[in-house]
This record gives sequence, structure tokens and C-alpha cells, in this order.
Amino acid sequence: MMTTVPLFTAHNGFALPAIGLGTYRLDGDAGADAVAAGIGAGYRLVDTAFNYENEGSVGRGVAASGTPRGEIIVTTKLPGRHHATAKARTSIEESRSRLGVDATDLHLIHWPNPSQGEYVQAWAALVDAQSRGVVRQIGVSNFLPEHLERIERETGVRPVVNQIEVHPYFPQEEQLAYHREQGILTEAWSPIGRGEDLLEEAVVGEVAAAHGITAAQAVLAWHVARGTVAIPKASSLEHQAANLAAAEIVLDDAEVAAITALGRPDGRLFDGDPRTHEES
Repeated sequence: MMTTVPLFTAHNGFALPAIGLGTYRLDGDAGADAVAAGIGAGYRLVDTAFNYENEGSVGRGVAASGTPRGEIIVTTKLPGRHHATAKARTSIEESRSRLGVDATDLHLIHWPNPSQGEYVQAWAALVDAQSRGVVRQIGVSNFLPEHLERIERETGVRPVVNQIEVHPYFPQEEQLAYHREQGILTEAWSPIGRGEDLLEEAVVGEVAAAHGITAAQAVLAWHVARGTVAIPKASSLEHQAANLAAAEIVLDDAEVAAITALGRPDGRLFDGDPRTHEES
């Protein structure tokens, strides 16, 4: 029986399923097989990036899944070295070629790289690509409100998505509230963190035990309850299915608050402050 995954809707009516499939380091034939298996398990949102160097494998997995192309939202991201107008246009074309698609369903700017000051050019290139029909929906990743406001002010176009670091150690309450006010969907990268410490937290274990689920599922259910699209990576079908099943788990407000309280001032997974981080 297929999992029923809630949908979250942006300001323009574009909707994303609450849980998608992350593909970082899923590459080669094994990566293509994992993507195809995930789609077979019920995923309809697949996330990659130019810099993951696996767009080809992701595209093959999408094609091999046998699922109608129109049912799958394939997301990729424009890298920092391709922000300038001409480079951005070529990068968008190259991602389409690697993925083997006529149009990318959701194309994001991976990082703002504010010291370079070219992210508005990158955004304008995505706006142009959308107008030409080679990109269906456009968004950003790791943007702060100041970056979001600037690109909308200078182009008149608001992103539908901002993919940012969100997990219980870094819950991002203020940024999520800002996104909700603007009708921008929040996607969470590394939604379960990158270590076992989080899954061993007592409060996560208590929530998991109360629902008869795993610690990872408890954290993913926390994301769903907060209206955040989680995109965990999973290569095995067992983990893919378990992650997707978390979409149907409903936590109460007290459980959500208890997990959110795990937030730390230094909760980032690495030195990834969008004000200073530079992606190549």
C-alpha cells in the first residue's frame, strides 16, 4: 500500500510532497538504481544538484522507474561558479542535458555567495529560463531574508522554495516563520543531521516509542508537523520506505515543541552561514 504524503503549497499554487528523496553521493549505476527504487516506493520529489556530479544517474533513475515523467518533480541546483548571466544560462542547459529532461521541474540557486554579488544575475537567468519553458518552477537554497528580498525587489519574482539547513539541533524558527509569511516553501537539507547523536537524544526516543516508530521517523514527522519538506538521502529500499512512511505520522504540539527545544546556538553541521559561506 502506497504511503499518502501530504502536500505543502507555495504562494503561486505550486505544491511539493512533504518528504522527498535526497541523492547526495548517490551516483553511478548504484545511484540510478537507488533513484528508480525510491520512485517505485512512492517518492515523487527527487533532489540533486550540479555540484553533486550525479545528475546523469538521477536522470537515468527517473527514466528507468517507469513512472510517468509528469508525476515526478526533479530538482537541481545552480552552482556558485555559474552565477554570472552567460554561465548561468549554460549551466541550466547543461543540467537539462545531464538529467535527460526537456525541462527541470524545480531549479534552485545553491548558495547566494554574497561576497561575489552575482546572485541577482543568477536569479534573473532562472526567471528567463522559466519564461522560455526550460525550467518549470524556480527557487533558491541557503538564502537569508535579506537575499530573498533583494532578488524579488530587483526582478519582481519571488522564489517558490528556499532549501536550507533545518534539523532539531538547528530548527530555524525565525526563518521558517518568514517563509510562511511570504508563501515560500521550506525544504530541509540534512533533515536528520549527519551523526547518531541526534537520534540518541532521549526526547526523540520517547516520541518514537510513543508512536512505535524509529528515531529517524520521529525526526521526519517533526519536519512534516512544522510544514517543512524533508529530503533525506537513503540508498536502500528499506530506509527509503521507512522515511517515506514518516509522512503519515502525526505528532502533537507538545511532541513537536519538545524536539524543537533541542536547538543549539551552534547547531549548524558545518560553517555554512549564508552570509559568509562561498560555494564554488
